[in-house]
Amino acid sequence: MARQHVSAGGPWESKIGYSRAVRVGAHISVSGSTAMTPSGLAGKGDPYAQTIQTLKTIDAALHQVGASLSDVVRTRIYMANIDQWQEVGRAHGEVFGDIRPATTMVEVKRLIDPEMLVEIEADAVIG
Repeated sequence: MARQHVSAGGPWESKIGYSRAVRVGAHISVSGSTAMTPSGLAGKGDPYAQTIQTLKTIDAALHQVGASLSDVVRTRIYMANIDQWQEVGRAHGEVFGDIRPATTMVEVKRLIDPEMLVEIEADAVIG
């Protein structure tokens, strides 16, 4: 099966050796994504805004391989402060309420940038 890689163009992709997303056949895996944009971190201090931007980043990666958020079957949400779960969960629910992927929400000690509050991975299946 052909393997398709999506690049977000970030400097860390080649340094760490990863892709924003990888599609093999009908399966797509989207790497941990955050609210980082080309102009900087969106939604500083706001877990809801960061989650919305993170899901937009995931959506863009999915579209590059012919998928959409409706194809997502699993998400994994990593948070620097689990006490913010309601804001993060609200944003996730607004996007995935009717799709209802399997999901996990956990607190981690920290993310790569101390201003990042949330990081999300997604798996999708087309067809």
